[in-house]
Amino acid sequence: MSLENATPVIHVVAGAVIDAAERVLIAQRPPGKQLAGGWEFPGGKLRTHEDRRAGLMRELREEIGIDITTPRPLLRLRHAYPFGEVLLDVWVVRHYRGEPQALDGQALRWCTQTELESTEMLPADRPIVAALRLPERLEEPETPDYKVTDSPHRRHGGRLCGVFCASRAEALAVAERGMAAGADFLVLHSVLSREDIAALCDSVCVPVYARGVALEEAWALGASGVTAINY
Repeated sequence: MSLENATPVIHVVAGAVIDAAERVLIAQRPPGKQLAGGWEFPGGKLRTHEDRRAGLMRELREEIGIDITTPRPLLRLRHAYPFGEVLLDVWVVRHYRGEPQALDGQALRWCTQTELESTEMLPADRPIVAALRLPERLEEPETPDYKVTDSPHRRHGGRLCGVFCASRAEALAVAERGMAAGADFLVLHSVLSREDIAALCDSVCVPVYARGVALEEAWALGASGVTAINY
């Protein structure tokens, strides 16, 4: 197939909006749209050359009427639908102004994490539900939700697997070969330069936990959170 005839990837930005009661907002696709009736995280298509954060802010303002600040990068994932391939660019939104409204004719629903896990989400959105269990600050190497090790492994008991990485090169190598082996997120064991953190986060799709930077700076660089734990 020539590049000219290849179907372009649809880049979608989506927000997991979380309220003060730790409930997560989901939206049902309205009649007349592709995948009508399916539940998803609110968002929409990124415009050509549009900054990802700016696109997320615009989409959530247009779709549910809220103004957001300091969104937290979570993960990016691809999914092939019959109409084309979607790159879903997901952010956690805890800081916003306004009350979410159904401005696009969609139904809205607030869910607890438990309710979310039993909801029939669209296929591309299902991995996001598990990733939402990851904290902003990684303070323990092991909890009921995840375990951090020095090598990828398959999930045990449904827990997410994090992998320690000593350098940007090692993190890229783990990301390249480790996702199939079960690495759900990366944890930097060393303090990297801001440039290396940003480059790493731009190169991988899974959450990255940085070291030696403040939380909101980590988000600005593309990391999902920060850590001080060792192995």
